[in-house]
Amino acid sequence: MRKISAYFISALSVLSWTSMNGQELPDTVEIPLKIRAGMEVTGPVLYSFDKNNLNMEGYLSVDLNEKLSVFLGGGYSDFKYSQYNYSFLSNGIFFKTGADINLMKPKKSEGKYWAGIGLHYGLSSYSAEIPSFEHENYWGNITSSVGQKKYVGHFVEAAPGFKADIFKYFSIGWSVTLRKLISAGAGRDLRPVYFPGYGNGVKSVSTGINYFIIFNIPYRKIRVIIEPEPVEETEEGVTQRP
Repeated sequence: MRKISAYFISALSVLSWTSMNGQELPDTVEIPLKIRAGMEVTGPVLYSFDKNNLNMEGYLSVDLNEKLSVFLGGGYSDFKYSQYNYSFLSNGIFFKTGADINLMKPKKSEGKYWAGIGLHYGLSSYSAEIPSFEHENYWGNITSSVGQKKYVGHFVEAAPGFKADIFKYFSIGWSVTLRKLISAGAGRDLRPVYFPGYGNGVKSVSTGINYFIIFNIPYRKIRVIIEPEPVEETEEGVTQRP
């Protein structure tokens, strides 16, 4: 009898709250927050065809809520390039940190899909050298070299992209990276042909595309209120959703 009375009082409380506020209880959707570990697969695949350029990259991210994730990435690069009048070598490591922002509405993403943009700061520690180069002037051809030196480069990047769950704990995704050079660390006259994490250090802006295989670990679930779609009133007084 007491249980029946308690249920009856609870129902009356809900009906009373709804009547007082003039609206129904808001709809919600359950979103799993995840820890993600991703590995970039384009670099190793390209290295199997071209042994002169090795790029390895991965990242770790943690969802703070349905929209925002903390991002930490890093990798290693070994680059070789040569043409008729010079050769260039570069290798080193890089780190990235920042945030990833999911622009999808929770009702559509449901924690399974991510479409948004990453905003990251990058730091690269690398060595570079020019084993040989030729230069022609009034007195003829000059052959010389620039020995190996260590540098530290900085850049920022915006990385719009998409991720989707394919199995319970696995996702695939891609991103387009737009990087802006802060400093290559080698001075204006010795900008590197390539440095890890950024790309062509001669250019102030570089681009790229990455494909990832991602392992997901859900660690918490939250309920998110679904915002109602805006209602538009026509001249005839009939309401419709756009």
